[in-house]
Amino acid sequence: MKRYARMALSCLLAAVLTVPLLACGASEADKGPKKDMSAATREQLADLAKSDERLTGELENKTIKWLSTWDINSDDTGKTTPVELAIFQERYGGKIEWHQTTHSARYNDLANAINSDEGIDFFYAGDWDAFPKGAVRGMFVPYDDYLDLDSELWADVKDANDSMIWDGKHYVAAVEVTGDNCAIIYNRKTIDENGLDDPAELFEKGKWDWDAFQDMLSEFVDTSNEHYGIDSWYFEAGLSASTGVPYIGLEDGKLVNNLRDEAIEDYQNWMYDLWQSDYIALGVGDYGWTSRDYYIGEGKLLFYPCGLWTLGTEKSQWSKTFGEDVFFVPVPKYEKADEYYIPASINAYCFVKGGHNPEGVAKFLDCFRFSKVCEGAQEISDQQFIDDYEWTDEMIEMKNKMNEMALENHSFDFYNGISADVTSVLDSSEHGVRAASRGVPWSESVNSIYDQVQNYIDEINGK
Repeated sequence: MKRYARMALSCLLAAVLTVPLLACGASEADKGPKKDMSAATREQLADLAKSDERLTGELENKTIKWLSTWDINSDDTGKTTPVELAIFQERYGGKIEWHQTTHSARYNDLANAINSDEGIDFFYAGDWDAFPKGAVRGMFVPYDDYLDLDSELWADVKDANDSMIWDGKHYVAAVEVTGDNCAIIYNRKTIDENGLDDPAELFEKGKWDWDAFQDMLSEFVDTSNEHYGIDSWYFEAGLSASTGVPYIGLEDGKLVNNLRDEAIEDYQNWMYDLWQSDYIALGVGDYGWTSRDYYIGEGKLLFYPCGLWTLGTEKSQWSKTFGEDVFFVPVPKYEKADEYYIPASINAYCFVKGGHNPEGVAKFLDCFRFSKVCEGAQEISDQQFIDDYEWTDEMIEMKNKMNEMALENHSFDFYNGISADVTSVLDSSEHGVRAASRGVPWSESVNSIYDQVQNYIDEINGK
C-alpha cells in the first residue's frame, strides 16, 4: 500500500496532486467516497486542450496499454480522474487499458508480454529500477522519434531527460521532476515547547544545513525521557542526496561509481557521528525496529525524514499520526555542495519494446506536460489537491518550493537501476551505504564493496 501511495504521489505532486490516495487502515467513512471531477471541469479542460496549439494532431489508435501495479484511471473507490488523463480523453479521445501486475512480478510479466506480442505500450520508470537495465536488456525502446524535447511543452524538463541518455538515445521520458522524495517532517508544537528554532524559518534564512540539523538533535534527544531524534525507513538515501553526488551516477552515457567521492565520505562519517550520539532511534535500544511515525504527533520524536506520500491522505489520517501542527522542510544543505541539492523524484515512463501504439503514449505524455504548463489546467489541479488533502497554503508553498529546487539542481542516482545484485550490495546492513547509521564506519564499508560494485558497473557499461 505504501508503494502505491508513494508512486501515485510522485506521479502527481509536482505542482499538484490529482489522485486521492487511501490511507492504510482508514475506515470506510474516512476513505470517501469522493466525487470525480464535474462535467463543468471536464468541459473547461476540453476547451483548454482543444484551443491550445501546443497539443497537435489526432490519434487513429486511441488506446494505449499500461502494465503496472496501479491503475491510472479513476475507479469505483472514488479516485479522481487525473487531470492529464482527462486532457488525453478530451483532446484525443484517448483510453488507457490497464494490465495489472504485482511489484515483484513486474519485470517477468513485462518480459512475457513482450515475448507474446501483447502490445504493452508503456511502463513506469519513477521507481528508479527500470533504467538503465531495461534499456540494456532490450525491454524498452528509445522515444526520440515520438517526443520533441525541444518543444515548448518539454522545455522545462529537457535537461532532466538529457541527463538520462543511454547509447545516444532517450529511454526515460520524465514528465516532471519533484522534490517530494524525502522531506524532514516535524511538529511545530514540539519545536515550540522545547525552545528550538523552527526549521522552516532556518530554511527561509538560508541557515538550514547539516550543522543546524545536528544542533537541534543535540538539544532535543534524551532517550531516557523518550525524546528521540530520527525515525524512518531508508531515510539515509534522502539525506545523502544533499551532497549532490549520487552513489552511482551517469556521465556521458556511462555509469560512474562515486563511492570514494569526498562528499560521500563526508556524509557517511556524519551519519556515523549521528549514530554514535544516539540521535538515530530506529533499530537502537528499546526503540526496536518498529517505525513510530506517530511519535511526531505525540511530541516524542523530532524528525521523520520521509517522502511526502506519507501526508498524501485525508487530513483526518495525517493529522492523527503527525498532529495538527505538522510541517516539513527540505533535507538540510551540505555546506560544501556547489548548490542546494535535495533528493529528486521523477514521474517518468518508458516505451516498451513491441508496443502497438507509441504514438498514443507520446500524445498522453504531451497531455501530461500540458497539465503542468497550462495555467488553467494547473489551477484545476491545485484545487483538487486542496479539496482532497486539506493542506495549508504554507504546506503547498513549501512543496512547490521543493519541486522547484529539485528541478533546478537535480542529481539522479541509478544504483537501483543496474541489477538486483548492485542494489543488494549497496543496501546491505552489514557494509552498504546505510550501514554507517547502524554503527559501521564508512572506511570499512567502502573497502568491502567498492570493487564489487565497480565490476558490475564495468559489465553494464561494456554492454
